[in-house]
Amino acid sequence: MANGVYDSIPPAIAEIVAKQPMFFVATCPLSPEGHLNLSPKGSDSFRMLSANRVAYLDITGSGNETAAHLAENGRITFMFCTFEGEPAIIRLYGRGHVATRDSEEFAELRPLFPEHPGVRQIIVADLTRVQQSCGFGVPLLDFVGQRDRMRRWAAGVGEERLIEYRQRKNARSIDGLPAPLATE
Repeated sequence: MANGVYDSIPPAIAEIVAKQPMFFVATCPLSPEGHLNLSPKGSDSFRMLSANRVAYLDITGSGNETAAHLAENGRITFMFCTFEGEPAIIRLYGRGHVATRDSEEFAELRPLFPEHPGVRQIIVADLTRVQQSCGFGVPLLDFVGQRDRMRRWAAGVGEERLIEYRQRKNARSIDGLPAPLATE
């Protein structure tokens, strides 16, 4: 498929995205002094809900920048790179929001993802632009497997302590923006 810009995810790009074991999520606050956030994601956590809507299962982590930025302004970009086979970079631009664990939307979407300890929320985005570029500069890498340390950590901490952790560590961004959390 040639480089290009699309209003929605064409089938050939959907096929490339579905094969990738990792992706990146970028968001930023409106303030020019605020910190742009770029996070790698994996663990079979991304789903294409339609040609213009995507979601990913967000696991409890040390920060909650994506949720805070989405609550403030909704802007989000996903990037996928092929590290084997034909080179390609896919960027999905859109407006996103958080489906918290106590929402109906979370309950509807949760069955689409595998079981995983430490699930914090689901990030949902409506796409406004899809772009493919060459990826000629992306190195070839061998995928060995997903890391299990986060899974083991979350399982070891337990759900009750994860709720406390999220309230303590995930309620605000590093720039002080509030991040939506379930009222668990």
